[in-house]
Amino acid sequence: MPDARINPRRNHLLAAIPEAEWDRFAPDLTPIAMKLGQVIYEAGVEQTFVYFPTDSIVSLLYVMEDGASAEIAIVGNEGLVGISLFMGGSATPSRAVVQSEGYAFRMKAHFIRDEFLLAGPVQQLFLRYTQALITQMAQTAVCNRHHSVDQQLCRWILMSLDRLASNELRMTQELIANMLGVRREGVTEAAGNLQRIGIIEYQRGKIRVLDRKRLEARSCECYEVVRKEFARLLPWD
Repeated sequence: MPDARINPRRNHLLAAIPEAEWDRFAPDLTPIAMKLGQVIYEAGVEQTFVYFPTDSIVSLLYVMEDGASAEIAIVGNEGLVGISLFMGGSATPSRAVVQSEGYAFRMKAHFIRDEFLLAGPVQQLFLRYTQALITQMAQTAVCNRHHSVDQQLCRWILMSLDRLASNELRMTQELIANMLGVRREGVTEAAGNLQRIGIIEYQRGKIRVLDRKRLEARSCECYEVVRKEFARLLPWD
């Protein structure tokens, strides 16, 4: 039986492409397995593919000269990885790493550029997504500067859950610390606090959310700002 996860329409951006354009667009999509920790592209390196996750999540990270990193955005089934390919560039100063393994569909750079230059519904859809992604990046920068590690962790878990079909995340504390740009001890303490009050269960690199409403209540306003902007700009919530 075919794996139900390997379906391009599970990506909301692809699902929103009108049928007339879809018949032209779909043949250039190739399914690909996305492994945890896999680097999709490196900073400053020319990109050759754009990726549309279906049940995987990709982290966009800014990496400093000393090797320290911080997450600037995440992309899952709501969008695509590789906006620079149709925005006039071929590389970015960020690194893209698979945060949650699963599947995606990829398209060669020249196909996505050709489609974008047709200036039709696909172009408008991708531009709206790009605006929403920029909002996420800006809000993440504000959050990292002004909010506590506890609030950042809550926001990060909620945004990840929105892109998955379950209430579980597979992620070590070390990787979470790298994503948030904070010390591992801070993540350990924040996760421990959430577990002690019964909001999450954390063990062996797996986070299970037990009470989403309380998790949302403990998060900062950044999560809701980004969620509302995606809902405003794109044809799904």
